[in-house]
Amino acid sequence: MQKTFIRNLFDLYGYKIIVVALLCFSAPLASNAQKGSFNYDNKFSKKTYYFGITLGFNTSRYRIEKDLSLVNNDSVRTINSIYGPGFNLGIVANIKLGKHFDFRFLLPTLSFADRKLQYVMTDNSIVEKNIESVFLEFPVHFRYKSKPYKDFRVFVVAGVRYSIDLASNSRSRKAEDLLKLNQSDLAVELGVGFQVFFPYFILSPEIKFSYGVLDIHSRDENITFSSSIDKLFSRGFAISLHFEG
Repeated sequence: MQKTFIRNLFDLYGYKIIVVALLCFSAPLASNAQKGSFNYDNKFSKKTYYFGITLGFNTSRYRIEKDLSLVNNDSVRTINSIYGPGFNLGIVANIKLGKHFDFRFLLPTLSFADRKLQYVMTDNSIVEKNIESVFLEFPVHFRYKSKPYKDFRVFVVAGVRYSIDLASNSRSRKAEDLLKLNQSDLAVELGVGFQVFFPYFILSPEIKFSYGVLDIHSRDENITFSSSIDKLFSRGFAISLHFEG
């Protein structure tokens, strides 16, 4: 699938490069936006709603709750979750709820993720299970914005995200050692970012964390790699660029 391509182009260290690049890219833009007449006052302060697109990179893993049987398991010693890279693309709709609050929904968002579970066996060998997912996501957020400083302001965002894994294997029976996951997930999301107002669009870089609240593990007692896990919860981090107007 796309996992080799994604992994070769982007790993966890790449996110540090993106953060630095965003800061370097946005700083001169924000500086330019301070000169002359202000786009926020002239155009965007009067709009009650607007739309746009979002592009982003994400990294995700699982929080593992191990089964008690793992203590006496004669095959698996322990289990670790490793961050994997991905990317997302979506449509943004923003509705103003006053001077400082927005209601936002990103519908729909298509997100690709490549996560990994690492099993350390009792003979010290390591078995890795790559879990590829293609999510159709439905995030709903509330955003609090600071008072604009000319054509620049910061914000915090919080909300929930419901997602459907289009590549879910929860009903598959293709292999005896397959780790099965539920198709649906629900996560709480928290983030920060800033807006730069240009004559024809708003640029909004954003950093966001997500915490899954549903157990997505479809447990199968007949599969060793599944029975050694009690629960799995998703964890994620994303860097996004919103282009709105």
